[in-house]
Amino acid sequence: MAGNLTFEALEAAVKDGTIDTVLVCFPDMQGRLMGKRFHGVNFVETSFKETHCCNYLLATDLEMATPDGYAATSWEKGYGDYVMAPDLTTIRVLPWLEGTAMVLCDILDHHTHEPVPHAPRQMLKTQITRLKELGFDAMMATELEFFLFEGSFDDIRKNGYRDLTPISGYNEDYNILQTTKEEGVMRPIRNHLFAAGLPIENSKGEAETGQEELNIRYADALDCADHHTIAKNAIKEIAWQHGHAATFLPKWDHKKVGSSSHVHQSLWKDGAPAFHDPSAELGMSDLMKHYMAGLIAYAPDYTFFLAPYINSYKRFAKGTFAPTKTVWSVDNRTAGFRLCGDGTKGIRAECRIGGSDLNPYLAQAAMLAAGMKGIEDKMELAPPTRGDVYEDAKAQDIPQTLRAATETLRNSAMLRAAMGDDVIDHYTRNAEWEQEEFDRVVTDWEIVRGFERA
Repeated sequence: MAGNLTFEALEAAVKDGTIDTVLVCFPDMQGRLMGKRFHGVNFVETSFKETHCCNYLLATDLEMATPDGYAATSWEKGYGDYVMAPDLTTIRVLPWLEGTAMVLCDILDHHTHEPVPHAPRQMLKTQITRLKELGFDAMMATELEFFLFEGSFDDIRKNGYRDLTPISGYNEDYNILQTTKEEGVMRPIRNHLFAAGLPIENSKGEAETGQEELNIRYADALDCADHHTIAKNAIKEIAWQHGHAATFLPKWDHKKVGSSSHVHQSLWKDGAPAFHDPSAELGMSDLMKHYMAGLIAYAPDYTFFLAPYINSYKRFAKGTFAPTKTVWSVDNRTAGFRLCGDGTKGIRAECRIGGSDLNPYLAQAAMLAAGMKGIEDKMELAPPTRGDVYEDAKAQDIPQTLRAATETLRNSAMLRAAMGDDVIDHYTRNAEWEQEEFDRVVTDWEIVRGFERA
């Protein structure tokens, strides 16, 4: 299930006045929704075919600056247009916004009408196509962790992002009493998103003061990324409507646990889970072992797509449930990769490296590329690590800084082969710019920069 409204149903809703506004959106490099608000009549009469946007929207940073060094667009090239082509299978009502529907778009070249290869949604679609050529479908799920605060975005901004007060005063991991106090925000989030067609499973308190988690049922990879992106935007909007701020900054306070976005993944063939082999140890098929071997071996190559900012790397800390090593283990939350559902049809790999600031399209695309490389090369999976992985001195470290992750991205032959040199060069420049900006400024810059925008 993608959207929950057909184009014909949207036409009828616009005609009877139920819908008067259509948000026409696409995910940018940072995973944010960008686009326009159309009057419903204009959209159903003409703009459902296409609209346009400035091509700088896939070459900016969190603050909408225009860095130099991108081959795709620049001041010298004049910052022309992209075509926004609505994917009419993604139309859905947004119940938290009166009279409003949304549609997601693919980004096309203005002159050739070919897909823009570095557009995040297209990057994921490219890897899904490659996977289908191998005979498989990817099923994925992401966990969205975030913090809620007593104050609103405006209150916190006007106070210079100082003295932030979370909505609760103690670690609320799985705590029913404390999360009851937050139902004024979390219940509308669950219910509105469910009514918008997202298969919401649950929410829970997480392992810090004011920290929440939203879980969405697994879906095919593209739907999963769409769900994640819509939910992240909705969480901020609904929290704002209730006078609170929500942030997906992975480490807003160095003394507190950070926020992650774990990615669960499995491959299916002909409608059945292809990672499951009931006769094999732990129920892991050879296909799953090859896939996981690729995931783990190439994790340093794609770490940037899981941790794209300076702040992202402050989350990787011993004893915080954020991993520091790229090894796998069985149902062990200290490892970078956790085997979940062993011995069952629900067997899957959970990547625990990604922070709450990841762009799901980029993260999923990169992991699919790594997993497919493992399958193609029949890579051997090492035995699972046991015990406290934080203390395993022999295990491969996750890149510990943005600078290190930028270099592994730049030099990744695997990603260049899977995605193309132009795409990897584009995101390498994105990574370089984030480092350059940080190097120019002082201490709390990433908090001010990323609190609301990340």
